[in-house]
Amino acid sequence: MIKVLVVDDSFFMRSLISDTLNSEPEIEVIDTAKNGSEAIKKIPKIKPNCITLDLAMPGWDGLTTLKQIMSQHPTPVVILSAHSKEAANITIECLNAGAVSFVLKPSGELSLDIEKIKEELIKEVKTAAKVKVGKIKSLIAKPLKPPRRKLIGINKIVVIGASTGGPQTLEAILSSIPPGFPAPILIAQHMPTISFTQSLAAHLNDSCQLIVKVAENNEIIQASRVYLAPGGFHVTIEPSYVTCDQYTSQELGVTSQRIICLNEDETDSLTPSIDITMKSVAKVYNENAIGIILSGMGDDGVEGMRAIKEAGGKTIVQDESSLIFGMPKAVIEAGYADKVLPIAEMVSAMVECVTA
Repeated sequence: MIKVLVVDDSFFMRSLISDTLNSEPEIEVIDTAKNGSEAIKKIPKIKPNCITLDLAMPGWDGLTTLKQIMSQHPTPVVILSAHSKEAANITIECLNAGAVSFVLKPSGELSLDIEKIKEELIKEVKTAAKVKVGKIKSLIAKPLKPPRRKLIGINKIVVIGASTGGPQTLEAILSSIPPGFPAPILIAQHMPTISFTQSLAAHLNDSCQLIVKVAENNEIIQASRVYLAPGGFHVTIEPSYVTCDQYTSQELGVTSQRIICLNEDETDSLTPSIDITMKSVAKVYNENAIGIILSGMGDDGVEGMRAIKEAGGKTIVQDESSLIFGMPKAVIEAGYADKVLPIAEMVSAMVECVTA
């Protein structure tokens, strides 16, 4: 039985969230709290397996409460966030402060239609409850030690797939990559809306020596830049041929690559799809593609890594240090992982693959 503490300043939201979670036989809401200070007092007494935490509360807001939880009584936390830009920014801060994941309220702070996210909320609570506290604390410690290898590049690309636990891991990795990285980095991180991807990109850009941005449709990609697939969209890479005097670059054998954003299915929770992005990268870059799978639940990325491996590219997955060892494990079991590495060795492996 998964024991849950629900923290929300609204009596109605506490009741609705509790009823929603209690409808799942494997979950029991053992208590609620109307603010952060009350939650901190209850945690050591009731010892919940997971906490759902509202962002907008009087007194301690969600971020302040989360930091107190992580410092005093580390426990897996699922954030309940609104759809606003401000909420997206704070949610990204929460993920980097130790929250496992987040779920969007369907209709703002007072969402009486919480039933709409019932399945997602139950899934995230179940996933979070399985996370060991030690893994959460290890993600908060940053950055990694950067590699010393001289960066001399050729036409290669790194494509990264991530889900739950991904934003925290991405910051640890990207903040340790030295400037002048001789390849573009394309990231498919499961995110519900573009506003959250924009907040994540801004946060990563502030902490990295590379330029980090949300990918734009028809954008020509460049080395030393990191492109995040926009939340809610699938992203592919396609060759772009440009006229050069009397000849086209295709005739000259010279190509650049451009990003294509496809809004194929707004109801698909696996957006952007890691498989779709990786398959397109494998088709364009062949043996020059480096695929990486980080923390996440499920098996999105297995087919993409297969495509990269079969095209002659390199494949790397995060080891059991992953917050959620679902996606990496699926790639390993399918036989498509060339290397299985902890976060601390990921950057050196990326540099080695790109400069080889």
